[in-house]
Amino acid sequence: MELTEDIARNFARIALGHVTRPYPYKDDHVFESDQDVRAPRMAHPVFFGSFDWHSCVHGWWTLLTLRRQYPGMAEAGPIEALADETFTVAKLAVELAYLDRPMSRGFERPYGWSWLLYLHLEAERHDDREWSVRIEPLALAFAARLCDYLRILTYPITVGTHFNTAFALILARRWALGRDEAMVTLIDAWAERAFGNRADYRGWEPGGDEFLSPVLTAALLMTETRSKRTFAPWFRALVIANGWLENECRPVLVSDRTDGKIAHLDGLNLSRAWCLRVIADALDDEETQKALMLLANEHLEAALRHVAGDYMGEHWLTSFAVLALLAPK
Repeated sequence: MELTEDIARNFARIALGHVTRPYPYKDDHVFESDQDVRAPRMAHPVFFGSFDWHSCVHGWWTLLTLRRQYPGMAEAGPIEALADETFTVAKLAVELAYLDRPMSRGFERPYGWSWLLYLHLEAERHDDREWSVRIEPLALAFAARLCDYLRILTYPITVGTHFNTAFALILARRWALGRDEAMVTLIDAWAERAFGNRADYRGWEPGGDEFLSPVLTAALLMTETRSKRTFAPWFRALVIANGWLENECRPVLVSDRTDGKIAHLDGLNLSRAWCLRVIADALDDEETQKALMLLANEHLEAALRHVAGDYMGEHWLTSFAVLALLAPK
């Protein structure tokens, strides 16, 4: 399974249909007074669509990624035009100013932060546009916040939702590589303290509204912070020796895709596929690699046909499908 042009065009049409759709919208806002009552677009003139701020951010990551992968597709032109109109200095300044509110300290922490960094990283790959230059001040602000956050975060948050620490650090570390070595060092040291001694995973997974696997997300982070030589035995002790991977890691059932929380489970199938593909690439044992790739494909097959259909999934699932389809295969 791979990202074909047909799939890319379909995903691009989906994302173009929601990154500027203002309602419904779930606002992550702490109201301090009556003066705070406003339409979401007033505070977030860039990321006001896609049901919520973070989904709009990674909806844009999806669009720019698809434009880079298939620059000749018909949807590339509309993506470029809309990005030029959206990523302006004035609009991004409003997004940045929002962070100066005292009650914005926890705004979108850490999921939205990391996706903004990943969007900036993708924008840098489009050197025919000024998008990355304009987004950079916002990216630097979130990077500084993430570093400060890690310094006070004593324990990892291992739920399979937006608060998951490992997922945020995967995206943030990729942004920091070659740019901020102090941040890379901080992330690597933090990840080793949090996960380096973990073994024999026996977590109750999946959770009923989760879109991330706590254990596979942590393992994916460790593929990036450890060498193959030290990662492989760690991973074996974590989920292979105890049979968890073989017995528990199976595609999950989604009972109601009109329910925004239950629909998260389609994302779990996609994000597991992403994790499994990357982890397989970090191993040298061919038999284990094949087993992980088979599991990844099973999860992809279970979810890809459900990326579109109901807005509760449609406003965000393409991003995780792209992560999975672009992972090593």
